[in-house]
Amino acid sequence: MKMLLTGARVIDPGQKIDAIMDVMLADGKICQTGVDLLKSVKSKDSAKTKVIDLSGMVLTPGLIDMHTHLREPGQEYKETVASGAKAAVAGGFTSIACMPNTDPINDNRSITEFIKRKALEADMANVYPIGAISKDSAGIKLAEFWDMKEAGAIAFSDDGKPVMDAALMRHAMEYAWSLSLPVISHCEDTNLSAGGQMNEGYYSTILGLRGIPVIAEEAMIARDILIAEFTKTSVHIAHVSTEGSVRLIRAAKKRGLKITAETAPHYFTLTDEALQTYNTSLKVNPPLRSAADIAAINEGLADGTLDAIVTDHAPHARTDKELEFEYAANGISGLETSLGLSLRLVREGVLTLPELIAKMSLNPARILNLPKGNLETGADADITVIDLQLPWTVDVHTFYSKGKNSPFQGWEMQGKAILTIVGGEIKYADPRLNL
Repeated sequence: MKMLLTGARVIDPGQKIDAIMDVMLADGKICQTGVDLLKSVKSKDSAKTKVIDLSGMVLTPGLIDMHTHLREPGQEYKETVASGAKAAVAGGFTSIACMPNTDPINDNRSITEFIKRKALEADMANVYPIGAISKDSAGIKLAEFWDMKEAGAIAFSDDGKPVMDAALMRHAMEYAWSLSLPVISHCEDTNLSAGGQMNEGYYSTILGLRGIPVIAEEAMIARDILIAEFTKTSVHIAHVSTEGSVRLIRAAKKRGLKITAETAPHYFTLTDEALQTYNTSLKVNPPLRSAADIAAINEGLADGTLDAIVTDHAPHARTDKELEFEYAANGISGLETSLGLSLRLVREGVLTLPELIAKMSLNPARILNLPKGNLETGADADITVIDLQLPWTVDVHTFYSKGKNSPFQGWEMQGKAILTIVGGEIKYADPRLNL
């Protein structure tokens, strides 16, 4: 059966479309876009076409999260591929790329194939595995990139652990470049961050928590930029959190280097001041920084220094978070709050809505070389529909994710995904749509 989505404000940054239009779907693809398509349906095959009126809504290419942790295999008590994919579509994401820090690490073909198989069984969001840079993410010996690419890996990263060996990172960039796949760098000098629990500064001092200085992130970003420049390859910088990091990336881009970068909603929403409650839901790596860093992140988003907004979805069980701050795990369960938090950037004038959609769909697709992120005729029918005015309150108990670890519990939000379509099939629909 065909599906006609009518009356929505259609935003497709790749085609520079921002207009009230209709979108027709058939056989899992976008087959037509235009005005008043309903007329032709009524005159031809209305019985074979499902019509959904989306007047007042915003229709975009399916959102893509290029930085998710799904925990399976090995830590299914925190999250599974199925529960994470369900949380993704509830948050408006049609595609997610999952980091390799599972147990065992996704550093070989069999684990990559296992994740792909679990994603097919879940039949929710598209799931793209990211393979490890090094064996067991130990930073000693390169993993077999070609094998993982054949199995379905779309990038390489040791996220959660930095590659401290500069020579190994050089070889990783060169190997991945030869395969036309990106390296995603977790930039952290562990000699500088060792034992740290929050941002080093005023609040770490008064709270008595060991600090992580901004230089721990910035020194590694500078190193990886230099390696990319020397090897004439590329690198993608994960979860940027500091003013200095933005400055380094901006300068590298101005020199024409192949550098892309991302940040996450908590890095433009919360500061280290919030940790005065010792709430372990606020413990993340890199840590929440200062108000000056947030201002720099916003500026980096506005001027294009930061290409993508990711969730860095890091679900944990209560046993990982409900203990002393020093021993609590890092991470926020972010798939179901990311869009609501990011829409604040539009209301605050940091980004236009098309710019936001580009950072949450088009740009991630381009960085990961995915055939996604657009509404061109013939493209996969991956679509997100957003109600910009819908008020809602964050309630972790209603999360589809197993991870309930969110510092945004009880926050009042405005704007939410109400319909998520993957491959032409509805995977999530807000009950208020009465579909």
